[in-house]
Amino acid sequence: MSTRGLEGVIAAESSISSIIDGVLTYRGIDIDDLASHASFEEVIYLLWYGKLPNQSELDQLTKQLAENASIPQELIDQIRLFPNNIHPMGALRTAISALGLFDQEAEEMDDDSNIRKAICIQAKIGTIVTAFARIRAGKDPIAPRSDLGVAANFLYMLTGEEPSAISVEAFNKALVLHADHEFNASTFTARVTVATLSDMYSGITSAIGALKGPLHGGANEQVMATLEAIGEVDKAEGYILNALANKEKIMGFGHRVYKDGDPRAKHLKEMSKALTELTGQPKWYDMSVKINEVVEREKGLKPNVDFYSASVYYSLGIERDLFTPIFAVSRASGWIGHILEQYANNRLIRPRADYVGPQKQDYVPIHQR
Repeated sequence: MSTRGLEGVIAAESSISSIIDGVLTYRGIDIDDLASHASFEEVIYLLWYGKLPNQSELDQLTKQLAENASIPQELIDQIRLFPNNIHPMGALRTAISALGLFDQEAEEMDDDSNIRKAICIQAKIGTIVTAFARIRAGKDPIAPRSDLGVAANFLYMLTGEEPSAISVEAFNKALVLHADHEFNASTFTARVTVATLSDMYSGITSAIGALKGPLHGGANEQVMATLEAIGEVDKAEGYILNALANKEKIMGFGHRVYKDGDPRAKHLKEMSKALTELTGQPKWYDMSVKINEVVEREKGLKPNVDFYSASVYYSLGIERDLFTPIFAVSRASGWIGHILEQYANNRLIRPRADYVGPQKQDYVPIHQR
């Protein structure tokens, strides 16, 4: 018997992240603890190696990421040839695929080679996103700085200005919260791809293609589009009630796995409040809270991770269509963890379909049709 969307189907065993009774953990550590205390670099190490790093291990990974953050000039030249009006996720998908062409060991499948590729992809994905963002705006890309961590470097490469401490804290928290989420659509896509023993670049490219969809990574873009369409707090309730009456989907609410609310949402709600106040635009937070109240009252749906992340990114000066690429910068850490786990105990992923089409049909020659 088939299940639409594979809902509730256990596809494999994994020790990377879990969602049990509404609690999200990475390697058994509650997301609340990680969001409150961990750097993104610590989370990367945790997802890849199965434990939190000691200081020496963290320093080494941080150094490796910094040393590998620059992208080839040839890739920058290719990005300059991309049309300026394409979606950044399309640019990222193509750029990551192209990045594999510059790696002479892309096809090597031993453990050391795969870890080296993992560091290369994780280090460069943020650089690619910021390079495209600046090039399409008619600006030159900014090279990464070796003295900045992943979160600070991304904001620096995007704007050319050293980010404030609260901006780095907010962005680091967003990266931690988005890093992994069990067998979501893009993660499963990555595992299906590499289960054929395809290379890691192909796995990440496939995952980006899945994340690009508005029912997965693109939801936070749609949340910001809704906020901008509403414009003012006093218009929020009427707008949402009208949308619900017209049976329109309000993005950023509900989740197939979480029935009692997404545990990640509260952290981004706190950062949204702090950042919108800091930037003098509290209306984005206030509007979000009002929408939250109306949707929960009328539909019984709670916000998911995408809802408050929209106003967080907007307050950091990030363009709306870069929200999903930022998701990819973070989720690459989880994708890579799952790819490494798939390689370590691989079996080709090849499900069956429940055929519901016509049967016992005869071939009819073309002159009789």
